[in-house]
Amino acid sequence: MVLQGDSNGQAPPFDASLYNASLTPSTPASEHEIEYRDCDAVLAFFTTTPDVEAILPEGIVPYSNPPTAGVLLTHYPFSTVGEYHEYLTVIQVEDLDGELAYYIPYIYVTNDAALAAGREMAGAPKKLAEMDLDTEGTIVSGHLDREGDRLAAMSVKPESRARGGLVETLLDERMPLLSIRHLPPIEGGDGCTQLVKWYADMDFLADAKGREKRWVGPADLSYEAESPHDPVHKVSVERLMTGLYGEFDMALGTTEVHKEWEL
Repeated sequence: MVLQGDSNGQAPPFDASLYNASLTPSTPASEHEIEYRDCDAVLAFFTTTPDVEAILPEGIVPYSNPPTAGVLLTHYPFSTVGEYHEYLTVIQVEDLDGELAYYIPYIYVTNDAALAAGREMAGAPKKLAEMDLDTEGTIVSGHLDREGDRLAAMSVKPESRARGGLVETLLDERMPLLSIRHLPPIEGGDGCTQLVKWYADMDFLADAKGREKRWVGPADLSYEAESPHDPVHKVSVERLMTGLYGEFDMALGTTEVHKEWEL
């Protein structure tokens, strides 16, 4: 019990929790998943420059040379934290156990419950922004805007079913994710700075013939404004490897504290 009266929920205010209101403040984050249904997304995977290592946490190194990164722009029409859009940058890295993982330096959403749950449970560095994802003709495209700047625009032209090969390597059903959760210390109590390992379980939907709804095709990703406040452009595009459009269900959950710093 935290409040003197009845309280529930995993996030303050505990009498009106912003997310997971049916849980209690002591429920471990690892015991609960956030679920998503009927999502669609465009993805662009590309090689980037070695200087991207400057924005990786200590001990984490790129998985390949040259480093590989990706941008995902997604619409979640239903989730257990509400409907929202999301723009996500990932860098393919080797975690502290030598395993493949995806470090998240930048992530933007359009929903305050998704922002708070991501930051508090997994350390996802979420900010609020404006974005969309639309289909016009044969092109699926979207953009990311924040504080008057158009930070990024991307598009994919789905042309053929994605089967095996590069897509299976880059986008397995379970994506292991890494991000930094930080609470600054205050006199009389400790803070924490943790590298949190979490995951996205993606289940691609199937059409009437049982074929997964994911297609590959030409992609474009451009950073239209280079803002020092939202430097998504630091993960530069050297060579686009593939674009992908997909429809899927998903579950997000936490795995472990992978590393903890004493600052």
